[in-house]
Amino acid sequence: MTEKIKQGAALSRAVKALRSKGKRIVFTNGCFDILHYGHIKYLHDAKRLGDILVIGLNSDRSVKALKGSGRPINKALDRARVLAALGFVDLVTVFDEETPAKLIKRIEPDILVKGGDWRMEDIVGSKFVRSRGGRVFSLPFVKGYSTTKTIKRMHRP
Repeated sequence: MTEKIKQGAALSRAVKALRSKGKRIVFTNGCFDILHYGHIKYLHDAKRLGDILVIGLNSDRSVKALKGSGRPINKALDRARVLAALGFVDLVTVFDEETPAKLIKRIEPDILVKGGDWRMEDIVGSKFVRSRGGRVFSLPFVKGYSTTKTIKRMHRP
């Protein structure tokens, strides 16, 4: 499963090889700190939009900046390993920047996907993907599933 985890030039080569075989590349990104059913459904639905699902995973530093000092619960490599273990996930890469904009430009996905909390016009990389003839989707959330809520429930007396 760790062969699905790629960085830098190895990631670029893998995506290029898949694209040369006519595969449509789907990209999404997130923290995926404590994986739950909402994540699984979202990622499964994202994969169904194309052939290859590439996940950009926020680094530990960027999760902390986004979610606060108590996060992430799980380290980046462990989060990447869990995602890579999913049969419908093809590639996982960790990014350290504030947004996945540079990663999206490197991968040049055919399809860009984010969760339902993102308005289409606010999805990072959407203009770039559309400018290349790609498509952008905002997939609905599964109600009742949230890593933040799970953590709060764990801390209740």
